[in-house]
Amino acid sequence: METSGETLDPQDWHEFRRQSHRMLDDMLDYTEKLRDRPVWQPIPQEVRDVFRKAMPEKSGDMAEIHALFMKNVLPYAIGNTHPGFMGWVHGGGTPVGMMAEMLAAGLNANLGGRDQIPVEVERQLLRWVRALFAFPDTASGLFVTGTSMANFISVLVARTAALGETVRETGLPEGHGLVAYASASAHVSISQALDMSGLGAAALRKVALDERFRMDVKALEAAISQDKAAGLRPFMIAATAGSVDVGAIDPLDEIAELAKRHDLWLHVDGAYGALGMLAEEIAPLLKGMDRADSIAFDFHKWGQVPYDAGFVLVKNGELHRRTFASPAAYLQRESRGMAAGSPWPCDFGPDLSRSFRALKTWFTLEVYGTEKLGRAISNTCALARYLRQRIEAAPMLELMAPVALNIVCFRHLGDDKINADIVAALQESGIAAPSTTRINGRLAIRAAIVNHRTERRDVDALVDAVIGLGEKTR
Repeated sequence: METSGETLDPQDWHEFRRQSHRMLDDMLDYTEKLRDRPVWQPIPQEVRDVFRKAMPEKSGDMAEIHALFMKNVLPYAIGNTHPGFMGWVHGGGTPVGMMAEMLAAGLNANLGGRDQIPVEVERQLLRWVRALFAFPDTASGLFVTGTSMANFISVLVARTAALGETVRETGLPEGHGLVAYASASAHVSISQALDMSGLGAAALRKVALDERFRMDVKALEAAISQDKAAGLRPFMIAATAGSVDVGAIDPLDEIAELAKRHDLWLHVDGAYGALGMLAEEIAPLLKGMDRADSIAFDFHKWGQVPYDAGFVLVKNGELHRRTFASPAAYLQRESRGMAAGSPWPCDFGPDLSRSFRALKTWFTLEVYGTEKLGRAISNTCALARYLRQRIEAAPMLELMAPVALNIVCFRHLGDDKINADIVAALQESGIAAPSTTRINGRLAIRAAIVNHRTERRDVDALVDAVIGLGEKTR
């Protein structure tokens, strides 16, 4: 049988290098000159139409496709790299992370397992994370897409702790009665995790908040006692370190004490707040997180690693492994050769095919160091306090919640519609990009300051624009 000998490598490597260098320069120029661009801009219909064509059958020219990217993709991203982006808790990325991602793509390693140094890089990150959160050497960890997946994995491990490994084979026993607890402002991924685990979203008890928007510990204990009295089986508490709406940190130490007393799995959703451990003045606010059974967080938020780089850390590494390890023949381990190096990352999560997320995280930590990253985190909180001062000094603005970390919720004194219109107009202007949330039933303008590039002038631009747009609506 004849074969073509055709590959997908370039026929002209010199020309490919030239075009590749141009593409790299374009992205570096884009990052260097972010302030010259709008944060975000509406997408014209003709640009959307570019991405409605049929799948191509014939080969195209990379330079032409790159030109299409520069014209129709790059200008219309969500804008989280821009210093004026404050809409959601998105990290800004770094040029270092971008270059590391290029190296990882060139290596094209599958981090499911096998005996390879990329897996050792991920294990190095695990050792660093264990030390950061004061977890034992027997703790396990895994890079995942983000905290939503990390929360899901943690629920499954907690479910195994409660029901045993047989749940993997036989499913949930009838009348299991498992229930879990999280604050009323917990991220939706906690509820989704219970849904996907087969327990059902209704198994999550949403506990009332205190005056600082944290989980009310007395209300939590009352809910646990009520469920026990009803014959149900509390098994897990999901505390939050940096809530998505106002940045509140649940009283972790008190919750840990309660979890210990009731023999419940304590999980901490620290999507962005957990990395506050890198900042000297924020770390004390996270007291008690070391007592958790599992922690979920994202390097791609406060850690500024390019998307995506989530992480799950589990104190009982053997239980974590037993929750996911598979006996499949094609995953058989050996003491030598490429099938050595057990256990593999695929023994700790659902993915057999995994990208080399650890490399860009490793580069970020190696190049910047924890001290500099910690200062960047602290600066976002200092900017949030500055924004609070600007709001308190403006008679037409109202602060809607305490500023716990780096998220500020406020509003113009107009009604909900006026505030919604202000946010939409701000986003469309390209000056700044906050989002909205609801605080005690009222619409609030939400500014999440996560990007290491954000400065006081960006905060001033946001406040001045809100005041100016508010005046126009009167």
